Amino acid sequence: MEWNTRITELLHIKYPIIQGGLAYLAYADLAAAVSNAGALGQITAMSLEGPEALRNEIIRVRELTNKPFGVNFAIGQHNRPFEQMVQVAIDEKVPVVSVTGGNPKGVLDMVKNHPIKTLVLVAAKRQAQKAEQLGADAVIVVGYEGGGHLGRADTSTFALTPQVVDGVSIPVIASGGIVDGRGLMAGLALGAEGIEMGTRFIATKECIHAHAVYKQSLLEADENSTVVIKRSLGMPARALKNSWTDKILELEADNLGYEELKEYISGQANRNYIYNGETERGFGWAGQGAASIHDVPSVKELIDRIVAEAELIQEKWNKR
Repeated sequence: MEWNTRITELLHIKYPIIQGGLAYLAYADLAAAVSNAGALGQITAMSLEGPEALRNEIIRVRELTNKPFGVNFAIGQHNRPFEQMVQVAIDEKVPVVSVTGGNPKGVLDMVKNHPIKTLVLVAAKRQAQKAEQLGADAVIVVGYEGGGHLGRADTSTFALTPQVVDGVSIPVIASGGIVDGRGLMAGLALGAEGIEMGTRFIATKECIHAHAVYKQSLLEADENSTVVIKRSLGMPARALKNSWTDKILELEADNLGYEELKEYISGQANRNYIYNGETERGFGWAGQGAASIHDVPSVKELIDRIVAEAELIQEKWNKR
């Protein structure tokens, strides 16, 4: 089947599939593999030490692929300025920038006079409409099923996506709980013109920074294997359930504030788990779609499989 949508045309990619930002994990090897397979790979900018580290990562991606790629700016989860990092993306003429976790205005204002396509992650129709007003080229809609940071309302991808599609004129990308060809076709059926996947790309060979323990936990996950933490702080986020997240939830149940929680929810605790496999000293983000992850293929194998699954579904629909 033809995979032409406004997203493939906007981003100049073969398939309407986007790799999520994946804090501390989305670097050159993964991003280039995704782009080479016909989708859009992304580098996570704000997990890097500084502007030169980002520049080096962009150079590295271009050594590995000549296809379009993006740079993700998770501006809400890091207490540091983003302007110098965005300037690197501008100077290096990256094709795509995505903004997650905060007010996108600062980033969009910086890149608006440059030939950079902009994607904004939203968790509500109102946020999508605001992103469109600010000049975003497309929005990524994340539902309650997603991994990492979510919206404050418990609205599912299935319910939220068509609401946003009806509320904006720019293209919509569905995200949250999507891991296979069924999810791709479901997103398109809801009116989206592409999908974003985060958790599924962790369980790939080219996600080289993710520890084997982390990947194995994804393979062993079922529908009850993730929990939402940080809700009491107004920053809900979905992670794999373990003794560390149990402790976080206990502290939240006692109505303790950020100071008491910060050691448990820190970037260091996240890295302890995802880099070192220290299940008793940290946590790893994951969406509910982890329950449908059963192997660790190469990125190309994964994307080829997703496309084949989606095309088989289309053939079945055409026969009815």
